[in-house]
Amino acid sequence: MTQSQNQAQQQSTDNANRVQKGALAIDKQLYDFIENEVLPRVDVNSDSYWTGFEKAVKELMPRNKALLAKRNDLQEQINQWHLDNPAQDGQIDYPKYKQFLTDIGYLLPEGEDFTVTTENVDAEIASIPGPQLVVPVRNARYALNAANARWGSLYDALYGTDMIDTADGKDKGSSYNPKRGAEVVAYAKAFLDEHFALQQGSYTDATGFAVEEGKLVITQGDSKTELQDAAKFAGYVGDAAAPTGILLKNNNLHAEIQIDANHPVGQDDPANIKDVLLESAITAIQDCEDSVAAVDAEEKVEVYRNWFGLMNGDLAETFMKGGKERTRKLNPDREYTTPEGGKLVLPGRSLLLIRNVGHLMQNPAILVDLGEGQEEIFEGMMDGLITPLLTLNDIKGNNELSNSREGSMYIVKPKMHGPEEVKFADDLFAASEDLLNIPRNTLKMGIMDEERRMTVNLKEAIRQAKERVIFINTGFLDRTGDEMHTSMNAGPFVRKGDMKSQAWQPAYEQWNVDIGLETGLQGRAQIGKGMWAKPDEMKEMMATKAGHPQAGATTAWVPSPTGATLHSIHYHQVNVNEVQNQLKSRERASLDDIITIPLAQDTNWTEEEKLQEVENNAQGILGYVVRWVDHGVGCSKVPDINDVGLMEDRATLRISSQHIANWLHHGIVTEEQVMDAMKRMAKVVDEQNVGDASYQPMAADFENSVAFQAACDLVFKGREQPSGYTEPLLHQARLNLKAQGC
Repeated sequence: MTQSQNQAQQQSTDNANRVQKGALAIDKQLYDFIENEVLPRVDVNSDSYWTGFEKAVKELMPRNKALLAKRNDLQEQINQWHLDNPAQDGQIDYPKYKQFLTDIGYLLPEGEDFTVTTENVDAEIASIPGPQLVVPVRNARYALNAANARWGSLYDALYGTDMIDTADGKDKGSSYNPKRGAEVVAYAKAFLDEHFALQQGSYTDATGFAVEEGKLVITQGDSKTELQDAAKFAGYVGDAAAPTGILLKNNNLHAEIQIDANHPVGQDDPANIKDVLLESAITAIQDCEDSVAAVDAEEKVEVYRNWFGLMNGDLAETFMKGGKERTRKLNPDREYTTPEGGKLVLPGRSLLLIRNVGHLMQNPAILVDLGEGQEEIFEGMMDGLITPLLTLNDIKGNNELSNSREGSMYIVKPKMHGPEEVKFADDLFAASEDLLNIPRNTLKMGIMDEERRMTVNLKEAIRQAKERVIFINTGFLDRTGDEMHTSMNAGPFVRKGDMKSQAWQPAYEQWNVDIGLETGLQGRAQIGKGMWAKPDEMKEMMATKAGHPQAGATTAWVPSPTGATLHSIHYHQVNVNEVQNQLKSRERASLDDIITIPLAQDTNWTEEEKLQEVENNAQGILGYVVRWVDHGVGCSKVPDINDVGLMEDRATLRISSQHIANWLHHGIVTEEQVMDAMKRMAKVVDEQNVGDASYQPMAADFENSVAFQAACDLVFKGREQPSGYTEPLLHQARLNLKAQGC
């Protein structure tokens, strides 16, 4: 059978597995899920939904195509400008360059001042600074872990991480180590002393707690004391005379002292304290994008089904752990008695946002005929029209466990390039609201500032969604990948480890906060910072990540519930609202610094230094790609070349592949050197995965390893990829693998 006959047979089989609704040809797996599981439960009529869906797609598809064409056109003009205006000793004529960016419409004029008017925003976003988890929603267990990470054990977070060293017999061991436990308790009580100080003495002196006449009374042997700031006592659990829980509040965050004389830890504590529970992941982004591999209807249904379960409050996952079957489900809310004797209910779960796919990718789950034959729908449009449908019961308050108490839905939109693309997303949201007959601006928008064209036009981008915006943030890795791709022809870039010391990077981070405060996001929206990528290095995280709230960010990303619990301490240490008030009067960051390209001033690296850079990039690329392509894992802890576990997603892949592509383009390294490094690092990655029975070694057959070839394409075809994105090649590789029945 010829290749064309094979393709015809595949197309015939594909069409047989689709349901035709007007101009839409919907994969039966997706259609059945929406038709049988979703529409009846959210009480939406099938015909009206699919008719409206088709109408929105027909109206918006051409605009989406035009926006992508404009990206390409601008990039081609920038590529040519750098060829016509080569850098001299690593420097370009920046006044001329800036004028050029203005002339071609890359750098837009800034309009008059304005203030966003977003309404019905939950407090977790508007007024509670704290950590934010990001998790692949396709994995139900991870999704539930993130949703339940609103409250975390400080004792567990300290005991199980490098926050407590292992010297002098303080190792974790195979069973509870009292010596390590004592260090944990001392740390936790020092935390209480610092943020919930007593009028006299320390929590280490406490022998009991009681609530008397609305006040928290702490017994210390024969004496009693109270809080220095009585307003920090927020409630209690159990009897006033002998509570089992004491609720405290600082900087809008809660902490609960848990008391249990029968608990193994509590029975040895003078006040029977068994733990200190911290309000941790205030919000969590359930991700459909960078941390997810979902290339077809089968995988998109997994994504959508999990979000649907979260929004109805009934998602559950059963798994084996420690030889026992366990079932995880969403936590209930938490109830307390107020100091005055009333009832206080606090959310038991993180407020959930969902990150939809950006504007670039198309997906075979739905085909549409716009008059020139069938073509794949843009995945971001599909997400924008389906995920609100899945959220409808939560929006209307008809779910078992509420997410938004304000009747809003929070959608983070990634990888947008400036105001026109934000306007397109705003119109997509409006079309979805009309389709579902819900009020305008019910769907709120998070704008990710991770593309260079977005950064330089951020104020005007926010203007386009000023009634919806609830979030802006910086994403250093994607932003660096776009920085390199945009200026690929300008010259060779500095080594990847030196990128954060370049002029553009601190200016970019400050600019995001400055623009957010200028446009009135304070008290209405989050201003966020990026991920801590070393989930096992919590001591280092605690030493550095305090810089995020100190910079005026109301949230920052963390890789785990444990990371959220520890990072929440920073928001007790820093009053972000006060910091933002101080920052409002500072001079805005320099646009000239932001457009300064991170070119290497001196490329006389030794051969060893160049090899080290390429190998580090290659190993990271291969370690991530092999899991993405072979197993559909979009985010995982991948050991780096030094066996340090790093949280990798497509953003880290983008920067590594673009960096090698840049050095190849400018002759810093050769194709032979890079291919040799790729093959050596493939062997390293194979060895790092030797304990995985399902792992398919790449080095056993380089030519026929789909994952290895995809990783090589990301590097050797990196300059050709739109904006340097990795999705097109990854999606095709996984689709090819699945077509082979693997």
